[in-house]
Amino acid sequence: MADAKVIPFDDDRSRGSGAGGGSGGGAAPRPARRRGAGSRRKGAADPASVGEVQPLPVRGAAGEKDDPVPPGSRESPKSPGAPGSQSRAGGGGDEDGGLERRIAGGLSFLRRRLTGDYEVDDFGFDAELTDQVLMSLLRPVYEKYFRVEVKGVENIPAEGGALIVANHSGTLPLDGLMMQVAVHDHHPADRHLRLLAADLVFVLPVVNELARKLGHTLACAEDAERLLGQGELVGVMPEGFKGVGKPFGERYKLQRFGRGGFVSTALRQGAPIVPCSIVGAEEIYPMIGNSKTLARLLGFPYFPLTPTFPWLGPLGAVPLPTKWTIQFGEPIPTDGYAPEAAEDPVLMFNLTDQVREQIQHTLYKLLVQRRSVFF
Repeated sequence: MADAKVIPFDDDRSRGSGAGGGSGGGAAPRPARRRGAGSRRKGAADPASVGEVQPLPVRGAAGEKDDPVPPGSRESPKSPGAPGSQSRAGGGGDEDGGLERRIAGGLSFLRRRLTGDYEVDDFGFDAELTDQVLMSLLRPVYEKYFRVEVKGVENIPAEGGALIVANHSGTLPLDGLMMQVAVHDHHPADRHLRLLAADLVFVLPVVNELARKLGHTLACAEDAERLLGQGELVGVMPEGFKGVGKPFGERYKLQRFGRGGFVSTALRQGAPIVPCSIVGAEEIYPMIGNSKTLARLLGFPYFPLTPTFPWLGPLGAVPLPTKWTIQFGEPIPTDGYAPEAAEDPVLMFNLTDQVREQIQHTLYKLLVQRRSVFF
């Protein structure tokens, strides 16, 4: 693999022309693309030959879910007549009806995927695939393996753009994925978190496609500003590889947050900054060494050596089942500053330091409250 060039989020070059197009705030948002007849894959069935398909239920207001319940849904409606709303003594008719609706919803989903009748946005984000499949795959790891506890999710705005800034750790970036599930499953408005990722993610086969489908995009100012301007939740981990690849002896000690590029982006869009502290990820792969030679040969920023990897082979790549806590802090508003404040280095430094100190203080508090690494 060729050396992957990491594009820092606050790189001054990101303010010039780039893949996002234009300068400053980037290109204007474009409407979502719909994969119709013109964008179907070769060999896909003609929709007319498949027959009329009932669409999956559309999300309504915050906390409301329409019937029928699609496969992979987190919870079933408890309205009268819905599956689970009556006792089993009344017979299995309701359960059979719920099963039939789920099967019908699953077949409808498969038909839309085969015919290409689904939507993706300009960044490749596939909301339907994320809700029905990818979140269903991540959820068991989140709930059963890491047993994540979420606090302060009410601090995330119910609508409009916001920038969630979190610490980064764990040798492999599983913390970002778990933070996505936490927002998706626990926020009353069922919002999606759009993570900013290093360019290494987008050159790895398979990982690249999955990251795009999940809503990840390149960690550059143009993409971040476009997403915030569209009212999206954007997640960033300013420590980058310095955080995720730090030695086990430096766990829960925040690395440098760069030059405040994420603060400048939030100021330009007037979006609040929500600090996020994650405890538990540091111990999943205790990194006791770093093979720089192998890292150079493979084009990685580091090659971790842990007590189990690479000594146990593939088994050593299984993370330890630590107990996680994710806490979202009180948002820091940025809409009260003048437009030129985004170019004020003193203000950016002060806000960056404020966010970093709030995350670090919360990490120490959660560590004191933690009973055990695994329980």
